[in-house]
Amino acid sequence: MRVIGVVGLPASGKGEFSRIAREMGVPVVVMGDVIRRRAAEEGIPEDDSGLGGIGNRLREEHGMDAIARFTIPAVEATAAPLVVIDGIRGDAEVQAFRARFPEFVLVGIVASFEARLARLAARGRADDSGQRENLKLRDTRERGWGLARALRQAEHLIKNEGTLHEFEGKVRALLTRLGVCP
Repeated sequence: MRVIGVVGLPASGKGEFSRIAREMGVPVVVMGDVIRRRAAEEGIPEDDSGLGGIGNRLREEHGMDAIARFTIPAVEATAAPLVVIDGIRGDAEVQAFRARFPEFVLVGIVASFEARLARLAARGRADDSGQRENLKLRDTRERGWGLARALRQAEHLIKNEGTLHEFEGKVRALLTRLGVCP
């Protein structure tokens, strides 16, 4: 099984990457679903504070690779020859996926703080806030999980500063190079 992992700061474009991969016929497993399921089970609000708190707690209780280890069964359950994992947040998660999937490839998505802030304000998810200080806090929390170290390990880097159409072209080109049929 070949696995493409996607890493990036909040609102960098991971979800759009995954949407495009799905459109190209690739199954996508979202790591945040592990956190959202836990929030639902515990009756915790699915806002940034609630979801971030669960992510911190799971990592404290089970190790920095906990979310990756909890995600691996869902990846394997697809039984697909190629799967995208959306939402890698740290280098320990990258190590867990590389250990389990020898054909693992990491794609990093980068975008400026200002571009990401504008996207958060526009998309309106429950765990989003278009406020500058809230994004700074999220960035700090996720960097604490090893996100910057994970980004440095990416074999492929996509800069997402332009239009959605431009980003989509970059993603489709990369996925085609990685063997996904358009």
